[in-house]
Amino acid sequence: MKDTALYEEILGLTKPWHVTKVDLSLENQEVVVHVESEETVWGCPTCSQRMHVHGWVTRRWRHLDTCQLRTVIEANIPRVKCPEHGTVTVTVPWAEPFGRFTAMFERVAIMLMKQCSISAAAKHLHLSWDEADHIKERAVKRGLERRTPTPARAVCVDEKSVGKGHDYVTVVTRVPHEGAPFVDFIADGREQSALDAYWKLESTGSLDRIDCASMDMWRPFINSAILALPMAEQTITHDPFHVVQHMNKAVDTVRRQEQPLLDTATRKMLKGTRFMWLYGFENLPAKWTERMAAMKDGKTRTARAWRLKEIFRSFYDCENWAQAEAFFKEWYSAAIRSRLGPIKKVARMIKAHLPQVLNYFIHRVTNAFSEGMNSRIQGLIKQANGYRNRERLKRDLYFHLGNLNMLPIMR
Repeated sequence: MKDTALYEEILGLTKPWHVTKVDLSLENQEVVVHVESEETVWGCPTCSQRMHVHGWVTRRWRHLDTCQLRTVIEANIPRVKCPEHGTVTVTVPWAEPFGRFTAMFERVAIMLMKQCSISAAAKHLHLSWDEADHIKERAVKRGLERRTPTPARAVCVDEKSVGKGHDYVTVVTRVPHEGAPFVDFIADGREQSALDAYWKLESTGSLDRIDCASMDMWRPFINSAILALPMAEQTITHDPFHVVQHMNKAVDTVRRQEQPLLDTATRKMLKGTRFMWLYGFENLPAKWTERMAAMKDGKTRTARAWRLKEIFRSFYDCENWAQAEAFFKEWYSAAIRSRLGPIKKVARMIKAHLPQVLNYFIHRVTNAFSEGMNSRIQGLIKQANGYRNRERLKRDLYFHLGNLNMLPIMR
């Protein structure tokens, strides 16, 4: 088989395209495949209106290596002068418009970068870092443009700290009925406007089809969901993890407030117990079991706060809304009578959001999906040794966690 016929088969070329010659340069370690077409009438790539060739332009594309040799496709590409869209270059079957690499090469590069860093992929493919990053940028843009509304069991809203100080991004994780959760939206900051932008996206789909929006009690997120979702009172669900987290912080605040007021013996007994009180009793490490057994039934304010926290954890063992509502009323009465300021503050906060807290017993959805996604995001940040460019961070999150269809089409 001739070289020209071989490369026509490899590239999958059909009329009017054909390989005219193949140049081998051992000195440059390169194979150049020359492709031409003798067709004189072409369609506009935008409107498909057919017209005669207005001119020709020579372009080159990087293709997959031939053995150890760098392979390049070089072709004279027709240009047509469309009355509506002006002078444009026709689309070639082996690459996307404005691409510098063939579709097959980009597919391999994208699949490789899904498994390793840009630097490692660039080294393997003999690319510069910027070239590899540009392929990733095109892939994410392609994937976002292809997104369509996906039926979802829930959306989980959370913020993620990505820099020093109070530097956050808002991350929306979509939980489909089938398949793994994925990052559906990322925005700078955690203001109401950040989440407002998500509800307006075409790919978000009809808002009345969102059964559950799980989030913590951050007021800007709540306000955004109330304004956007048709059935917000039944849809918004406050995450159990964050509710119990508020209780843990209250217990720790009670401990810190009480420490200076204790006598020497009790202060010594309470010293070094900060993390011990944050555990559920069944999860307590063995090294603290004996110490906790001696303190948990004591009369210290910290022990009383811990017992109220442990009782509240049983709230999420209730079987339905009505049972949980009755449980909370009884617990709330005990918490308000406890004379423990931090506990009373959290109890009143939960009561103010009680309908949304109780929605958990309808939807049974938590922000565990978001917390798991946050762990994966942190892994990407660690692998990259941090991101100075916020747009590159968001692009990488979509690339690795966005469940996007990013591969170029093989025509």
